[in-house]
Amino acid sequence: MGSWPVRRFGSVVAGLLVAFSLPPWGWWPLAFLGIGLFDQVLAWNEDDDPVFSRLRFKQGFLFAVAWIVVANIWVIDLSIPGYIMFGLLVPLFYAVAMALVPTSSDIWRRVGLVSVLVLVAVARWSWPFGGVPLATLAMTQADAPLGPTVRTFGTLTLVALVGTVGVGVSALIDRHWNVAKAVAAVVVAISFLTLVAPSGSPIGSLDVAIVQGGGPQNTRAIFTDSRDVFDRHVAATRLIEGEVDVIVWPENVVDSRGLIADNVEHAEMIALAQEMGAPIIPGLTETFGGDDPYYTNASIFLDENGVTQDRYDKVRIVPYGEYVPLRWLVEFAAPAALPSRDARPGTRAAVLETELTTIGVSISWEIFFDTRARDAIQNGGTILLNPTNGSSYWLTIVQSQQIASSRLRAMETGRYVLQAAPTGFSAIVTPRGDVIDRSGVSEQKVIQGTVELREGVTWAVRWGRTPMLLVALLAFVLTLGMSRTGIRRD
Repeated sequence: MGSWPVRRFGSVVAGLLVAFSLPPWGWWPLAFLGIGLFDQVLAWNEDDDPVFSRLRFKQGFLFAVAWIVVANIWVIDLSIPGYIMFGLLVPLFYAVAMALVPTSSDIWRRVGLVSVLVLVAVARWSWPFGGVPLATLAMTQADAPLGPTVRTFGTLTLVALVGTVGVGVSALIDRHWNVAKAVAAVVVAISFLTLVAPSGSPIGSLDVAIVQGGGPQNTRAIFTDSRDVFDRHVAATRLIEGEVDVIVWPENVVDSRGLIADNVEHAEMIALAQEMGAPIIPGLTETFGGDDPYYTNASIFLDENGVTQDRYDKVRIVPYGEYVPLRWLVEFAAPAALPSRDARPGTRAAVLETELTTIGVSISWEIFFDTRARDAIQNGGTILLNPTNGSSYWLTIVQSQQIASSRLRAMETGRYVLQAAPTGFSAIVTPRGDVIDRSGVSEQKVIQGTVELREGVTWAVRWGRTPMLLVALLAFVLTLGMSRTGIRRD
């Protein structure tokens, strides 16, 4: 059945396979192989404690550490304490869950494995700090044939399918043909549901221009002249060809001391909107001092007459990026890498109500959360914007995962997604998840296109995570019950 070193090696290899199935590597079939190999590792524990196994705990921890620390290595440059905390805490979720998966029966081990993958996904997308949904199983399939299945019962459907196909691979290795056939049947059934599930319908169109000002990558705001960033986007805006209905700028390219209306950049944006004859949606920060210093991160709709029609303040802010949990504990370790003041989150629905249409907004980090996009569409969003700022990040891992998340949100909601970044990546994503155009890192570019405004809700928007969460809970409870009936290996 294999020695502990062999089991340990198998867990690490399985985790690495999942890591390299993620963007930017994007070798999506490796996700199935990784889950299949890990199921084989669990199968070596047939005589282990069926209630809570320390061995399965170690295997689950090693599997998740190999996956998480590689796929999120970019976080080192942002926050070493954050990287360590995330690299240890998330694997603990998987370790505890895997320790509960019974191994006395092949069938119930596999059902248990798939169910805990779903349950842990919900847990780590929700806690701590509101959730950290980076390097998720769903992202592995954003550019794969199973990707559109998120339109049925949301992102958890994709997590469940990755797990299901993975254990199907394991069943093929064991020559358990009936299990493999059942897995194929599940995939075919969900694929059929995807074809018949509602995806929304067009109600109009907009000619859009996404502006990427360009500039150096992997820079910090404190070491960058914010005026240079603003000027690059003004210059790039003047590269727009022809007339457009709306101009989209990235996140926080306008840096305001106090209220934006009191800064010279506000007057310059009004003049630019009048010059271009089109509204501008800029991303801005407003910094406030005093006894309780803070800043806001917002997108506004500035029409061609200089009137701010609406404003959305980012609700889901980045731990260790925009605010520092347990600041007193971690500040001594990397004070230069931490924000000096915390962002103040918004509280309103994720939309801009404008003369053109109701525009859904998921600012940067929010695009990783299916709940924020769902909020936008449930409040009437006919299109979804993702103004973001990846200029601070090392490598292109987070930017690639963000594009994958934009694709998932587009397919889930049945909406076009416009992603705008100051140094990349910017893109237009269709409701089918196709990327029409994408900028490169650091280049100055304007992406123009005609996009549909759409109405109607998908099942994913209507029901959210509830259906798949209930199925996973039921399967897990059933697994635990059957493991105590004395049923042995198939």
